[in-house]
Order: sequence, then structure tokens, then C-alpha cells
Amino acid sequence: MNLAFISHPICQQHRMGAHHPECPERLFAIQDRLIASGMEMLVTHYDAPEASLEQLLRVHDADYVRDIMAAAPEVDDVMVWIDGDTAMNNHTLPAALRAAGAAILGVDLVMSEKHHAAFSSVRPPGHHAGRRTPGGFCLFNNVAIGATHAMEHHGLKRILIVDFDVHHGNGTEEIFIGDERVLFCSSFQHPFYPGSGADTKAANILNLPLPKLTDGAAYRAAVESAWLPRIDAFAPQLIMISAGFDGHAEDDMAHFNLREPDYAWITRELHLIARRHAEERIVSCLEGGYSLSALGRSVSVHIDELIGHA
Repeated sequence: MNLAFISHPICQQHRMGAHHPECPERLFAIQDRLIASGMEMLVTHYDAPEASLEQLLRVHDADYVRDIMAAAPEVDDVMVWIDGDTAMNNHTLPAALRAAGAAILGVDLVMSEKHHAAFSSVRPPGHHAGRRTPGGFCLFNNVAIGATHAMEHHGLKRILIVDFDVHHGNGTEEIFIGDERVLFCSSFQHPFYPGSGADTKAANILNLPLPKLTDGAAYRAAVESAWLPRIDAFAPQLIMISAGFDGHAEDDMAHFNLREPDYAWITRELHLIARRHAEERIVSCLEGGYSLSALGRSVSVHIDELIGHA
């Protein structure tokens, strides 16, 4: 089976102004690289549906969802800032609903065995969105909405969420802290935005704060010792990934020195775990990654490893 590649054209229309790093060109860079690398032939494209209000409310407070919907502009050339670095234009709300819906569709596709893995190439990203707060370019927490759907609709009891974005997945942590059905593993530069995660103490949270200039060798050693044994013991029924590629050495949004082989390595390790415990089921959702060339190359190797090799 090939990989489900889930996106929607509206995700390219969400804009937060000229020169904002979280820009539509990110999705074009991914698509261009898939074509150039030959990976395009190994994926099946799906249009992301809109997440329903019921699906959003499994994760987010009703007042928060109402406020986001009320803030959304309805006409062109209007920009509404909902925090210091996150804005909405008239396409943002439908894009955010499709981004959340992509995670839900990915879960449905892997649970139905139409595909063993899915990648959501969507924006806005989600892992900084908490129950009642936006932030870090995020409105709705896509991976959390997908994971909650897997538990509520498909009855899963053990879901692994791995967040290898260079920024701590603070929204996802807030949503699932103390929920024994979810093991959340987040690696991130520390100290750095959003300034959280290093001191979290919870049985189901495995945070991995790492210093600036962390390279691939140090990253792999830390993941091998801090995460892999615990993940195997957890025996997840589904793996979800918050796939941020802003730890790449070419990305000036942070100060890690990871490269494509490092993203391939962690994806391969997760794929092996999925084969052992989760009937190979993985759903990956795009988070950060702002150097366009590095993003395209990194996503290409990530997808290659998600597809897997016998």
C-alpha cells in the first residue's frame, strides 16, 4: 500500500502577511520536491474534509472555538491578529478546519487499512494550540483532534504522539497531560519559544529539552535512551507525529543542526515501532519548517520512510 497524502487548496490561501515565515510557499515546496524526487508516484492524494464542531469540541473549549469563529474575517484584504504572531484572513478559518479534518481523515484511512500511513500537508499547524489558547501560528490542535477521534470513534486505548518540531508542543501537552491513553513525546530546543516543557512532571509526558546546536548524533543518542524503550513498553496501537522540520541546520527559526538523514532516522525508528505494535499505522501532521528547500527535502525523506521498505 502507498501513502495517503492529505491536503486541500484552501490551505494555500491562508496568509498572515508578506514576509511571515508560515507562508503558503511551504506547501508548494513540499509538492515540488515530491515531484522532483519521484515520490509523487508513491502517494495517493486526498482532499481534507472540514472537521466538525463536535470533533473540535473534543479538544477545545466551546468558548474558544466560538471566539475563533467570530474573529474570522469574511472579506478579502482584512487581517485579524489573534496573538502576537498568529493572524487570520478570510481563508484562515476554512483552512484551519481542513487542517484538523486532515488528521481525522488520516486516522480513518489507516484504521480502515486503505493505507498504513498518512501525511497531512496542511496549514495552519496545530501543536501550540491549547484547549482555549492559540499561539505559534496555530488555531486548532490538529494532531490532538486526530488522536481524540481515534479514541472516541475507533476505540483505541494507547496512542503515541511524537513531536519532533524544534519548539515544544505545549498545546498538545496541555490537552493530554494526565491522560494515560496517550504517551506524548516532545523534543525541542531549550530554552526557547514557547518556554515550556523542561519542568513537566507527568507519567504520560516524555519531554526531551535539548540545547541549541544539537546535532544529529546527539539527537539520536537522546531519543534512543529517553524515548525508545518507554515507547516499546507502551506498545501503541497508533502512532501520530507532529512533524516539524524547523530543527534543520538551514532553518533560521531555531538553532538545531539536524539534517535530512536525522529526520529519516527518527521516522524509520517510529515505523519499526508501528510494525511491532500498531499494525504499521502512522498518521503524520505537518507542523514547522520554514527554510523552503530544507523543508521540501526533509518531508520527502520523511514520506519515503513512512512508506517503508520491506
